[in-house]
Amino acid sequence: MKNPKNLFKAALKAQKRQLGIWNTIGGNSVPELLAGAGFDWVLVDCEHAAIETVEVLPALQAIGQSPSVSALVRPADNDATLFKRLLDMGAQTLLVPYIQTAKEAEAAVSAMRYGPQGIRGMAGTTRATRYGQIEDYFATASDELCLVVQVETVEGMKNLEAIAQTDGVDAVFIGPADLSASMGYPGEPNRPEVLAAIKAIIKRLQAVDVPAGLMSLDPDAAKDYFEMGASFVAVGVDLILLADAARHLRRAFEA
Repeated sequence: MKNPKNLFKAALKAQKRQLGIWNTIGGNSVPELLAGAGFDWVLVDCEHAAIETVEVLPALQAIGQSPSVSALVRPADNDATLFKRLLDMGAQTLLVPYIQTAKEAEAAVSAMRYGPQGIRGMAGTTRATRYGQIEDYFATASDELCLVVQVETVEGMKNLEAIAQTDGVDAVFIGPADLSASMGYPGEPNRPEVLAAIKAIIKRLQAVDVPAGLMSLDPDAAKDYFEMGASFVAVGVDLILLADAARHLRRAFEA
């Protein structure tokens, strides 16, 4: 058996735009539903959602029911132990939050790789190896692994090129909300100064040929990000979509 191809990573390399959605509701039903909705990728969020690492496995299995959809996972932290568990579960793309320096990016890369290039622990009977059936998994695993680092602070902006050009980093995800707070405008991701910073980051990443990603719940803003040159954009969050639908339904019965 061959190592499954990472469609998300391949699309990044081919400079194809990819539309994504955020999974923050635990279990396997919601990620399966999201994957069946036609998005290119679904991100399982363990940082800001009530989803523990152990719950990622059924989410990955559920998303895998839609073979053309990529599963991304955001661990709670830049932590080698968390990476090891998620990668062994079969996650191929990790989006790592709060990267501010090239040293932190290098630590994330090291946690993604087996020795001697990195520190990922080796285990044979895992979902990643399809329980021992993938040929030469340990030698070929890195070919299909994808590391996206999240830059979301002023410090991260200062070190952007060094972070983005770290060997083993495949893309940079911009966090507008935390960036706005770091810039002194908490809760104002659409403030002109923040939008200008985001546009500048995308241009700087284009200059070093590194794909940029973002999230925007405003469809028009999401389209603008694509036009600016973003490669992958998340346009929805499951819990927010549910809350909006519930409020809309209740308002339909107001006198």
